[in-house]
Amino acid sequence: MDISVVVPLYNEAESLPELEAWIRRVMEENGFSYEILFINDGSTDDSWSVIKELSEKNPSVKGVCFRRNYGKSPALNTGFEKAQGNVVITMDADLQDSPDEIPELYRMIVSDGYDLVSGWKQKRYDPLSKTIPTKLFNATARKVSGIKNLHDFNCGLKAYKKKVVKHIEVYGDMHRYIPYLAKNAGFTKIGEKVVHHQARKYGKTKFGLDRFVNGYLDLATLWFTNKFGVKPMHFFGLLGSLMFLLGFISTIIVGALKLYHMHTGQPYILVTSSPYFYISLVMMILGTQLFLTGFLGELIVRNSPDRNKYEIEEVIEKQ
Repeated sequence: MDISVVVPLYNEAESLPELEAWIRRVMEENGFSYEILFINDGSTDDSWSVIKELSEKNPSVKGVCFRRNYGKSPALNTGFEKAQGNVVITMDADLQDSPDEIPELYRMIVSDGYDLVSGWKQKRYDPLSKTIPTKLFNATARKVSGIKNLHDFNCGLKAYKKKVVKHIEVYGDMHRYIPYLAKNAGFTKIGEKVVHHQARKYGKTKFGLDRFVNGYLDLATLWFTNKFGVKPMHFFGLLGSLMFLLGFISTIIVGALKLYHMHTGQPYILVTSSPYFYISLVMMILGTQLFLTGFLGELIVRNSPDRNKYEIEEVIEKQ
């Protein structure tokens, strides 16, 4: 099979027939063998009934229905697990992503050899309250991930080699960072294509401004787990050791100053009356706790069943 189109959706019953007809027309015009995977994320409207009707008319339409709303990331992860096409295309169900982009995205994967191609909605039909935070968010994501050539990490229209989606796990709200997840899994040939963005035709957006706050928290989590997930002592141990050492040196200085003042006959105060003594003591306690956190983290990692699980591209063995 050439292409799997994965479409996560929540309450998009009105747009589904038009989207399915559009995708089908593009596939037939280009001679692609394909499947459309509609992942119904616990919709409360008639989305699932529409999907079943479309499946009866078009055998290439398949669907998964969640019992409740889990979010876009679980929907995409389920679609990735079930996708059978050599190239996997993801798009939103609200008709803001154009299926006419599919042939060129497919060509970039198959002919140009990209592992992943992300869409860039260079001209958007969104209000400033959405576009400005999006620009700031993408600038931060480029800096942290090191993927300098992407302008729109969160664009729903993306294309992947099959092996990419089979080797990454999308969880929580990490769908915003799939290129970063792919890069961490060793798929570094990541490209971008300017795509057409259309105004929403039916319904209303399912995302609020809180996604930007959550997005930054998820990015920090992803960066930390990628950098220190398998070696927590390198972060907590180093930070804890430095804090303990500074606290210990500060305590010695406080005590030495008192002894010096006593020896020279200058007025002095009790060590326990100095605020610097308690600051130093707190630094030593926090340093010890951070070090122990790193140590416990190392014990957890050592007992993880995935501690020696590596992504292997090819193996050559000879007898």
